[in-house]
Amino acid sequence: MFPHKSQVSAAADPKTYPLGEKGEHSDHAQLLALVALSHSPVEQRLYAEMLVAVDGADKTGEGFTARRLMLLTGIRSLSTIRRALEGLLSKWSIERVEKMDGASGKNGGREPGASYRVFSPAQVIARRNERGYSSFTHGIGSHESNFSFDRAIRKVVDNRNLSRREAQVALCCVEGLTNAEIGNRLQVTEQTVKFHLRHVFIKFGVRRRAELISRLLM
Repeated sequence: MFPHKSQVSAAADPKTYPLGEKGEHSDHAQLLALVALSHSPVEQRLYAEMLVAVDGADKTGEGFTARRLMLLTGIRSLSTIRRALEGLLSKWSIERVEKMDGASGKNGGREPGASYRVFSPAQVIARRNERGYSSFTHGIGSHESNFSFDRAIRKVVDNRNLSRREAQVALCCVEGLTNAEIGNRLQVTEQTVKFHLRHVFIKFGVRRRAELISRLLM
């Protein structure tokens, strides 16, 4: 029923779920993975490019306009960039700063020249904690004071074999969502959910959904 373990690559794609390697930067890599789980693919693409541009995990930078991000990411749609920026703003991963000409940004930052500051993963999590926002997964609701769910998040992040999408599917299972509901939330087909779920089962060494949930919550 399930593909053999040898058929599934053990290496996670760093572009989709950048956990990094063990070493002096492992803590930063884990925090980056937690933050990445909260972003849509386009949001994460912007966020990652902004971090690279400021050249450091604990630095912040100014001057990220929507048009500059189009050049950095290669995304040609300005409306797509703007929607992703609004998503990053709502998740406290970035913040709007003064316009390049010194005037305060208005109208949701859509006017020409609106600029944004990016925060490191550690700063993002601190900003979320200050606001009582403890969910790190894209599309998953608030789970404040739910230590079991927090434990599941940590176990998913600690499994360095998972892709970012597989991690999202696993956490949706913990919420009790059906394959169809997961597909609707993540905007993928139900068949795609089943594909990711098969890989999740293999990487956690389980054969069914109930076992996966138990493994993540216990």
